[in-house]
Amino acid sequence: MIKKKKNLTAKMLLLICVTAISGFGAMSLINNSSAQDVTSQPMVAHVAPTPNFQGLLQDLQRRFPSYSTQQVLLVDATGQEMLLIEQGQVTARWVISTASAGLGSRKGSDQTPLGVHRIAEKFGEGAPLGTVFKARKNTGRIARILTEPGARSGEDNVTTRILWLDGLEVGLNKGGDVDSRSRYIYIHGTDEEGRLGAPASHGCIRMRNQDVVNLFSRVGVDTLVVIAQRKT
Repeated sequence: MIKKKKNLTAKMLLLICVTAISGFGAMSLINNSSAQDVTSQPMVAHVAPTPNFQGLLQDLQRRFPSYSTQQVLLVDATGQEMLLIEQGQVTARWVISTASAGLGSRKGSDQTPLGVHRIAEKFGEGAPLGTVFKARKNTGRIARILTEPGARSGEDNVTTRILWLDGLEVGLNKGGDVDSRSRYIYIHGTDEEGRLGAPASHGCIRMRNQDVVNLFSRVGVDTLVVIAQRKT
């Protein structure tokens, strides 16, 4: 009975996330040249907190009361973008890449996990754009950033900044062989910027290097990160 209840709760949250993303989708446009600050776009700037986002935030407050919902990151794995929701409003969005192998939580799957996470640790403050990290350590090497569409470096480089995610949903993204933190699921920069906007990673969430610098400065440890997909 307990296991069924957990599964039902996870499905309900995912449904709320899907509804929230779908509700915003009509207004959300990915701009492939830079991160988008919604306050500079009148069409979106004056949109009041919607019931859909409020439903998501209320569910997060109920299920994870020790974490603030004043800031929440919502990763739209279908649209390949990430939204920053502050006090119920979308204040920024960025183009991203999730896993080329699809969505899933199993260790060794190279997939991006769904569900609620938190930012557990942050690495790379002050590092130059393109700095390559190995095991979260600054190597001192600067990668060449490839911006041509589809261009590949031949490496799965983690660049510029790292936000290490920790799953909060036991059996979905926490514990056992579905543990996001032990799978080293990050939000990080990439040297393959020309591949952003389509699935391309090995499980992490990739961003442009300048975008991840901007994100790094805006969110702190314990910020909630919800990874969801839309219904098709």
